[in-house]
Amino acid sequence: MSMIDNQYPNYINGEWVLGAKAQPNVNPSDLADVVGLYSQADVAQAEAAIEAAYEAFPAWSTSTIQRRFDILDAVGSAILARKDEFGRLLSREEGKPLAEGIGEAMRAGYIFKFFAGEALRIEGQHVGSVRPGVDIDVTREPLGVIGLIAPWNFPIAIPAWKIAPALAFGNCVVMKPADLVPGCSWEIAKLLHEAGLPKGVFNLVMGRGSVVGEAIVSSPKISAISFTGSVSTGRSIGAKAFATGKKVQLEMGGKNPLVVLDDANLNVAVDVALNGSFFSTGQRCTASSRLIVTEGIHDKFVAALAEKLQALKIDNALKAGTEMGPVASESQLEQDLNYINIAREEGGKLVCGGERLNRETEGYYLSPALFTETVQTMRINREEVFGPVASVVRVKDYEAALAAANDTEFGLSSGICTSSLKYATHFKRHAQAGMVMINLPTAGVDYHVPFGGRKGSSYGPREQGRYAAEFYTTVKTTYQAAP
Repeated sequence: MSMIDNQYPNYINGEWVLGAKAQPNVNPSDLADVVGLYSQADVAQAEAAIEAAYEAFPAWSTSTIQRRFDILDAVGSAILARKDEFGRLLSREEGKPLAEGIGEAMRAGYIFKFFAGEALRIEGQHVGSVRPGVDIDVTREPLGVIGLIAPWNFPIAIPAWKIAPALAFGNCVVMKPADLVPGCSWEIAKLLHEAGLPKGVFNLVMGRGSVVGEAIVSSPKISAISFTGSVSTGRSIGAKAFATGKKVQLEMGGKNPLVVLDDANLNVAVDVALNGSFFSTGQRCTASSRLIVTEGIHDKFVAALAEKLQALKIDNALKAGTEMGPVASESQLEQDLNYINIAREEGGKLVCGGERLNRETEGYYLSPALFTETVQTMRINREEVFGPVASVVRVKDYEAALAAANDTEFGLSSGICTSSLKYATHFKRHAQAGMVMINLPTAGVDYHVPFGGRKGSSYGPREQGRYAAEFYTTVKTTYQAAP
């Protein structure tokens, strides 16, 4: 399958369908480089995709687990075999350095293979009854049609960790990738098609959230929605889903702390902060945008981190040696610069960075910004920036650091750098987050274990790993007595 009339079409009911219009997918490293023209679905096409998935569900939901394994495993193998190609596409459309793009593509391949295996391991329980002559079976069954809405910051990994479990557990899918980065999701659709997935089981509808997303959220034939994106959109989807009885899984953001104690290994702490705060251009919901540092190590930590930041090679994502690519879009760049100005106005001290950069190709380049002299009440420490911007909060001791770390409406990832088993153990238990990192970056997770947070970061069952079954299946309890 190739482009139709120079346009990448939507995938509906096993067919490639052009939209009424198309949108260019532009490389943020080089605005003159158009990755491709991708179809924009209208409401009618979104509804056709939903109907196709609804009609396909009875057969797919009762298909053999071997068939599901074979298809998902084939897709995983294809992604791994073409990891360099997909990594390059990812880096072109999103702006991650090529090594990160290839790494993310590999992760997507492994995710498909993991859930191929999970298709063979759908478990239940057979238990006795409190009544004589009665047996009880507790089984898991697919939900129906799942609407998947993905963000732009992980163009292949997040679609993979939503699509693979949905299909593994026997659901049908209507997928809306982020309007900014449709390319990787389109390639997954193509691989599923080539692997022999039956018509209607998976559908890709690209386009605006206000059009395609709204059709998915409002449709009575959608049983559940898995969404990753902004807090405001997630809360809106959650309210609409509740009103129509849909199951929801919402991943909505973070304002993640990294605590650095006086007893931390300075080199480790600086590397952890550098990676967690600024890699992927800081565009990760798990990024450690709040660096909470105790007094004894504060000045040494800030000086060492600033030195490393100023030495980072910021350039075209595809250029050899690039360590940080551009911001993903013009609107995101404007948001980053706006928060940098807000931090200055609130009294934060800009130690380094925060400036537009010019490179050989025109792109959305921004030097990583580090602020000190900030306090918890500042907006820079309350609101998610989603860019290469981090602020340092100076605190007296561990107790103050823990209190500051938990002083947020979010609770996705929380980290600490320390050589003390006592503090590490206490922090692991008392950090109010879904994921805790000890001497590791707050961003960077494995695909075979649960992903998700607490408080305002997440709502509903966890993503990834075996816990994905909690969202993508429903539980049935059957009582049986002999006639």
